[in-house]
Amino acid sequence: MPPESFPSFLADTGRHARHWLFESALPLWWERGADHEGGGFHEKLGQDGLPIGKPVRVRVQARQTYVYARAGALGWSGPWQAAMRHGLSFMLSRYPRPDGLFRSTLDTRDESIDLYDQAFVLFALAHAYEAEGRPRELLDTAQALLRQIEAALAHGEGGYYDGLPQQPILKSNPLMHLLEALLAWVAVGVEGRFRPAALALCELATARLIHPGNRANRAIGELFTAGWAPLGTPQERLYEPGHQFEWAYLLLQAEGLLGIHARSEAIALENFGRSFGIDNERQVALFAVDEAGKPTDRRARLWAQTERLRTSLLFATQGLGDTASTQAFQAAAAGSFTGLMRFLATDIPGLWHEWQREDGGFDLAPSPASSLYHLMTGLEGLLAFASPLTPAAHRAGLVERTITA
Repeated sequence: MPPESFPSFLADTGRHARHWLFESALPLWWERGADHEGGGFHEKLGQDGLPIGKPVRVRVQARQTYVYARAGALGWSGPWQAAMRHGLSFMLSRYPRPDGLFRSTLDTRDESIDLYDQAFVLFALAHAYEAEGRPRELLDTAQALLRQIEAALAHGEGGYYDGLPQQPILKSNPLMHLLEALLAWVAVGVEGRFRPAALALCELATARLIHPGNRANRAIGELFTAGWAPLGTPQERLYEPGHQFEWAYLLLQAEGLLGIHARSEAIALENFGRSFGIDNERQVALFAVDEAGKPTDRRARLWAQTERLRTSLLFATQGLGDTASTQAFQAAAAGSFTGLMRFLATDIPGLWHEWQREDGGFDLAPSPASSLYHLMTGLEGLLAFASPLTPAAHRAGLVERTITA
């Protein structure tokens, strides 16, 4: 893409992103994705637009609460507050445990605890707190949850176990989402324990999780030993390109919010994902590569495309590098949008395909509610560049123009 075309690309794709979110996805998932009788949000919508699965997982309630709180902040004129409160009230009434942690599912026989789920509850609470005018009870709930996470799951060498009962194998992904939640609280002006906890996770990520013995291809793996060393042999280790983009984005966000210096690490992670994790023919981020960057799973999952898009946009618009680097980031943003749009090409607008096969095709499968969070975070970066929508902007040729820009 010629550099002079990038502003036009941003404007066109911004209009399309806003139209898809505001006119299709958000109305659909409130009208059909919510259980208006029993409460909460359904697990999935079929490709026919009908709900599948009653509300079960707390992460779905937390993510949908976030989606609609964020929709209101971004200017959606639909019933964002009713939708947000629908998810929030269900989450706060059905999932809390007496100890301040949250159940992962509505199965009260399951006493296991997942840090990943606790992180998304914290994340949802931060956005609902801001959207609701900063009520004290939401802050109290979040502070109690963080205290219990630290009491029950803190690891002696930094970071946290991924759940209860504690397991000897440690995971980076729950830490990443916990960092995301902590930064959300700092972003709304609440520090307390949120800021030092976020700083500690950034220190762990930059000092331990980014493989120190892999300087040429610096990346964060998925599994670690009890001492935060990469688990397994180099050939066995799994690296997800989507997570490199996600960590890179969060470390840059942390640099602005916390005043840390993590730019070089963020650049290294983005570079690993872009250099080794992209199928240029399909314009998608692959699911997994090994430590050397060799693909081990050439399928593509929706969420990795949204993480590639938002990180590429951030790098392309923040002046992170010389002219050649900026042009590479711009090309990455354009390519990621092209690849993502294929996931959104469904008969009913507002749905998506979750997995793309290696041959580029999609198997018909329901759209999981949990992925709307990823689409909101991925497309949000484009909305700032969208000019006001007009009827002409909705004409049929818009998608084709934007995905080939």
